[in-house]
Amino acid sequence: MSDASLSGKTIAFLTAEIGVEKPELEEPWKAVVEAGGTPVHIAPEAGTVQSMVNDTDKDATFEATVAVADASASDYDALVLPGGTVNADKVRSDETSVALVKAFVDAGKPVAAICHAPWTLVEAGVLPGKTLTSFPSLATDVKNAGGTWQDAEVFHCPANGWDLVTSRNPDDIPAFNAKLVEVFAG
Repeated sequence: MSDASLSGKTIAFLTAEIGVEKPELEEPWKAVVEAGGTPVHIAPEAGTVQSMVNDTDKDATFEATVAVADASASDYDALVLPGGTVNADKVRSDETSVALVKAFVDAGKPVAAICHAPWTLVEAGVLPGKTLTSFPSLATDVKNAGGTWQDAEVFHCPANGWDLVTSRNPDDIPAFNAKLVEVFAG
């Protein structure tokens, strides 16, 4: 883990109410806490969020304390988009969630997205000029949205006035966490 500090920083984690890949929420959350940051869980509705493992098996539940409609990018220093196929599909289908993601980008705030989470960035229309990685099945979506896709454990792209940290899948979480803490501490 990086020696970077997130002390005094509040980091938003945006998920749907079901389908978030458990380690892609839980492990970056722990990394933010260990770096001294304050994570806040946002979902379309405040309340229980059902996580999954391998996109098929229900696992733990987590508590979203802020509803998307009550969230503002100005209240946070950075955004984490955990993956999970079901989660990512639900987040990108929610207009208010997509608008919140776009607000982070428009404000020049850093975003970290893992696995299927870049689908929301595709939907928000913020990928032209960006290079990123994701779960491989999103490569065509990323390219069609104006981004450049590459197969990498973790990739940091500072182009267009905002930082984007991306990784492919749960196996990449250690590298993802180290890079997101470093970039968010920036």
